Amino acid sequence: MKSAHKTVLLNETIEGLNLSKTKEAVVADATFGGGGHSKEILEKYPNVKIIALDQDKSAFEKARDKFKGLEKRISFLNINFKDLELGNSIDAIIFDLGLSSDQLENSGRGFSFMKDEPLLMTMKENPQAEDLTASDVVNTWSEKSLADIIYGYGEERYSRRIAKDIVEARKKAKIETTFDLVKIIERVAPKGHRTNRRGKIHPATKTFQALRIAVNDELGALKDGLEKGFNRLKIGGRMSVISFHSLEDRITKKFYSVKGGSASGGKENRVANIITKKPIKASEEELKNNPRSRSAKLRILEKIK
Repeated sequence: MKSAHKTVLLNETIEGLNLSKTKEAVVADATFGGGGHSKEILEKYPNVKIIALDQDKSAFEKARDKFKGLEKRISFLNINFKDLELGNSIDAIIFDLGLSSDQLENSGRGFSFMKDEPLLMTMKENPQAEDLTASDVVNTWSEKSLADIIYGYGEERYSRRIAKDIVEARKKAKIETTFDLVKIIERVAPKGHRTNRRGKIHPATKTFQALRIAVNDELGALKDGLEKGFNRLKIGGRMSVISFHSLEDRITKKFYSVKGGSASGGKENRVANIITKKPIKASEEELKNNPRSRSAKLRILEKIK
């Protein structure tokens, strides 16, 4: 199956890496996904090589046709970016966080509340028995733990009510599929909860986000990945981070502030320049072509020592 993913903030991200300043460069695409950023970089910069990372091995297979004729300039590593170990030889690194369209629509692992699938929500293509899944979380975690992650990771105002009903429902039958969970949430969430300032939002949106983040330890992985990625950048190298919800953006903003000195005791502690004083957002044209870009925020950092 070919990738159907639409890359968000494509040109803004690549231009922000400032690759034209070097004749040759190595770019780490820490979240390969549909391969959009990698392909555009390889076509635009003939002397650049890509190291592509993704813990979902199927991502490489779906995007492989895009790279015919470019195979010698891209290498694939089936790992999570938190395990990034590439030496200090990277000229630029990209983090495009969140789910790709392929994972949401075609993974069969329960990321979407619009499809009836096994309740897994793991980024791993073939999870093992010891790997945590969303089914494990909703069927075994305490009511308090469920409420805490649904509120903390999903910023869901009805987290306690949802957690209570999940616990009551699992006493009668195991919660095994996405639709099992959606039915519980829809019974709990008030009708007025189906809309927000941006328009309609499905009542299960925030709970599904929270479970996915918990299962994959996405926020912990992001903190580790940003630090390791920065450490492996050359002096003058740049880091681009595209986030899709406030928790990711908050972590990225804090990391940049620390490296830029503003949150770590002043200019004497500064090891980086913050290129984007305010995050870059999708243009009106991109929003029309790809509604999923509406929540995307791009921040860029340059290493100076």
